[in-house]
Amino acid sequence: MQSLSKHIIENGKEKGYYIDSINGVLDHIHLLVRLTPTQNPADCANLLKGESSNWVNKNNFIKGKFSWQKGYGVFSVSESQVNKVRNYILNQEDHHRKKSYQEELASLLKHFGLD
Repeated sequence: MQSLSKHIIENGKEKGYYIDSINGVLDHIHLLVRLTPTQNPADCANLLKGESSNWVNKNNFIKGKFSWQKGYGVFSVSESQVNKVRNYILNQEDHHRKKSYQEELASLLKHFGLD
């Protein structure tokens, strides 16, 4: 995960995205990305996902073909919550000992009133 995280940060920087925090577990990752008003979250997600999956496959890090899930979630965060979100991201392993990815996603969708 460490080399993938480093690669995503470097690639993001090349594309003009500032990745504040990144961490993940076996089945997903979280990123805290600071976007400018002219940067589109969908473009950012698609560029980072597409390039990083190509990088993983090109370097044969796993058997078979790697790809990210089709979808992704994007949530805006007020400046007052940045430290809380950063700490959440950096402590993924501890967090997911208590709540699975599926439980986490269901909770977020419910919290934001999404299906």
